[in-house]
Amino acid sequence: MTTYAWVIGARGLLGGATTAAIDRRPDWVLLNAEPLPWLDDDALAAAAAAHAGRLMDHAGGAATWAVVWLAGNAVTSTPPPAIARELHQLGLVLDAVGAAATVRGCGATGAVFYSSSAGGVYGGSARPPFNEQSTPVPISNYGSFKLDAEASLFEFSRVTGVSVLAGRIANLYGPGQKLGKMQGLISHLAKAQFSPKPASIFVPLETMRDYIFVRDCAELVIDCLGRLLTVTAREGRTAIVKNLASGQAVTISNLLGHIRSLAKGRPNVMLGYSAEASMQGLDLRITSTVWPDLDRRQLTSLPAGIKATMDDVLAHIQSGG
Repeated sequence: MTTYAWVIGARGLLGGATTAAIDRRPDWVLLNAEPLPWLDDDALAAAAAAHAGRLMDHAGGAATWAVVWLAGNAVTSTPPPAIARELHQLGLVLDAVGAAATVRGCGATGAVFYSSSAGGVYGGSARPPFNEQSTPVPISNYGSFKLDAEASLFEFSRVTGVSVLAGRIANLYGPGQKLGKMQGLISHLAKAQFSPKPASIFVPLETMRDYIFVRDCAELVIDCLGRLLTVTAREGRTAIVKNLASGQAVTISNLLGHIRSLAKGRPNVMLGYSAEASMQGLDLRITSTVWPDLDRRQLTSLPAGIKATMDDVLAHIQSGG
């Protein structure tokens, strides 16, 4: 069966990789949609309603549909008012999707994916590695925001009957990361190798993170949505959380070792202190017990992923971008 998909945040790191993954699949069709007007809530709600309506009209009664939320600018240091606005805008879009599904009577043939954050929600959790049964303990406003967003998603599902999946994504990296956004350690380490300005590291070098290459994550997102739609057709409305990770955590020291090997020189880094370091968990090993068969796949190795990221950063610098 064909699935029509609307990717929100298609111009971002994961959004771009996900649209490419959809284009590679003959049974998926990408909705041609302009970016949402984030600066005007009224315009945002109207555009979301129009896009959602078109999506479901395309799907009709003979196909399924999916809304893939990969948008958002919030990071650990984002101030509370900006976080509250992002949560509000998620609600506006979910309202538009729910209304379109209700009017057209197609809530049972669709699904919504929301990109949550494993690092945000498990920041203070105990006994790693963390799976979906681990109790989330956020230690930052960002982590609390992600849990609030998941709660909004599940309430949307309860009210509308639309199946949903909150994908708690580990540390995403790869070609295409916005270097001006204060996240993405691997991209910043790569940029520093081609710049006189060192990358700053404010957390201990033994800090452990799970890094998942963006193209691997995009394929996993689509596979998870496909599974969700299949389960929905068989069992009805489903609301689920799944961790999306490589399952192979490494320390920052390990990362620096890979950079040293690939660059054939010392990493250009500076160790420092930041109050924000207290909002970063030391050990964030991630695993998954939900649909574990989907995780059994050939993943991009960390050295290969870092090399691809470094090549992309260098090309970006050389082009003057």
